[in-house]
Amino acid sequence: MEFLISDAFAQAAPQAKEPGFAGLLLPLAIFAFFYFLFIWPQQRRAKEHKKMVESLGKGAEVVTNGGVLGRVVDLDESFVVLEVADGVHIQVQRNAIASVLPKGTFKAVKKRIAKAEKSA
Repeated sequence: MEFLISDAFAQAAPQAKEPGFAGLLLPLAIFAFFYFLFIWPQQRRAKEHKKMVESLGKGAEVVTNGGVLGRVVDLDESFVVLEVADGVHIQVQRNAIASVLPKGTFKAVKKRIAKAEKSA
């Protein structure tokens, strides 16, 4: 039967070259791209937020992550007591403070709410 089907012989595999430094170039470029696009800005924002939370003091007007507007009445190492209305106080973690507002914002919002309640 050898005259109908020829025998198949395996060829020697070509020698593969080591990728070396050129093989690392693309993964390193991808890592650098993601670092500068995602990791570095996130670290910078976290550092700014930590500095803002550490600089909180009594009387500061803040907004929490949940959107609650209030004035800092009391604070300790890990918690802040906010006055959200006359005689209404809530206690939140320091890290829950999203941003510090300019002075007078809380008072202006309270006036606007009181004005809306009178007209209703």
